[in-house]
Amino acid sequence: MLEAFITGLLQVFDQTTFLLMVIGIFLGFIVGILPGIGSPGAVALMLPFIFEMDPVQAFAFLLGMYAVTGTTGDITSILFGVPGEVVSTATIIDGHPMAKKGEAGRALGAALMSSLVGAIVGAFSLAAAIPIVTPLVLSFKSPEFFSLAILGICFLAALSGDNKLKGVLAGGLGLVLSTVGLDYQENIERYTFGLVNLWEGVGLIAAAVGLFAVPEIVELWVKGSAIAEAKVGKLGGVWQGVKDTFIHIGITVRCSMIGTFFGLVPGVSAALSQWVSYAHAVQSTRDKSGFGKGDVRGVLGPGAANNSGIGAAMIPTVAFGVPGSATTAILLGAFIIQGLQPGPKMLTEHLALTFSFVWLIVISNIITVALCLLFLNHLAKITQVRGSLLIPSLFMLIFLAGFANTGSYFAMATTLVFGVMGVIMVNHGWPRPPLVLGLVLGSLVERNLFISYEIYGLWFLTRPIVMVTFGIALVVIFLPGLQDWMAKRARLQEEPGA
Repeated sequence: MLEAFITGLLQVFDQTTFLLMVIGIFLGFIVGILPGIGSPGAVALMLPFIFEMDPVQAFAFLLGMYAVTGTTGDITSILFGVPGEVVSTATIIDGHPMAKKGEAGRALGAALMSSLVGAIVGAFSLAAAIPIVTPLVLSFKSPEFFSLAILGICFLAALSGDNKLKGVLAGGLGLVLSTVGLDYQENIERYTFGLVNLWEGVGLIAAAVGLFAVPEIVELWVKGSAIAEAKVGKLGGVWQGVKDTFIHIGITVRCSMIGTFFGLVPGVSAALSQWVSYAHAVQSTRDKSGFGKGDVRGVLGPGAANNSGIGAAMIPTVAFGVPGSATTAILLGAFIIQGLQPGPKMLTEHLALTFSFVWLIVISNIITVALCLLFLNHLAKITQVRGSLLIPSLFMLIFLAGFANTGSYFAMATTLVFGVMGVIMVNHGWPRPPLVLGLVLGSLVERNLFISYEIYGLWFLTRPIVMVTFGIALVVIFLPGLQDWMAKRARLQEEPGA
């Protein structure tokens, strides 16, 4: 294994392979910056170009692209409040307020460095975990997926800010909207109002971009100034963000592990790991007052989880031929094109190639972060440009995101509707993250609950992993209240005469 590990590294630094990886990184950077295209679409478009490549070159090209889209997607999320990728949406919550305060460089530095840490954790989990995770991955069936979705719903309280009731209601609205489309059980229309475009449900990308980006652009329009309300810091702000990653290394590593876990389990949305990581960052901190207003820890959590799931999603793909994400499902096509069969042979005959995947993910992210850090000072200055010059191009990006995902004008209308909804929610103090989380989790809850009950009856609730997950969910529900009670008790004891 050590020999294969070293051989995989040497294969990456072959002249042609390295050049193809750099080209992939460049394309991935563009895909990450442009909202709505997404890594699955980009990888699918590039498949025809790998027929004449050998396996290492082909995966250097594709993984170089895949590995950096999440990292660069954070840039537009922080600077403009426009998510470059769905998995970058959670970064907006604290990243964009930091940009408004003139701390765009610090937020970008924190996002990039935490993404690098996450990528390294996820990539080396691919190297270390393949022999260990076989029983774990194979033991996850519909009941376990259902329990994970319920666990995600329990994080609604952490995403609700000061008004828990509004947060729960917003999450409930998200769950209701997730039922739009064709019924999973009987394949009949629900709440589609006769519109064929709603058969597949509400588009997540269009909804997320509308909810989070449109209100920020409207605010910029009304304000009539630049994005940053304070002067943008010098390059030192970037390095402060880099240092923040290591100052809060506990949150960074824990959220990297969360992203690794969710990436490891096939069928679980990568966006879910972002929200769970953000919720964990909030819950693991005593002083929660800064979250949602520009707390760097709210950038580190989603940033770390963003890339750690990439290496983890490759584990079930390589070991079992079960794609861990939408992009790895398309990468299975690359295996077929290259005449490779995912499974035991990838861990024996092609072990060096498998280890080259680890190095490709790590090296791609190192190169991307290094290049971004060199130019971040210039990127951060964009927030000083007058809003009237940015607004037209930002609106074009917003509606391009909705159109690019489905190729239909209906998605643009969906973006507009959710944009209006986002403006109303902001003006009346309603939290938006719970609504997106409900929309992400609704279909997962419904589908897996139906399958679990049909196969196991109510006995599915007694499965060990389900019981453990529900136990964690109970802790998540009651922990914030317990922390508040302990904090009040500590304050009373500190008061004179107490």
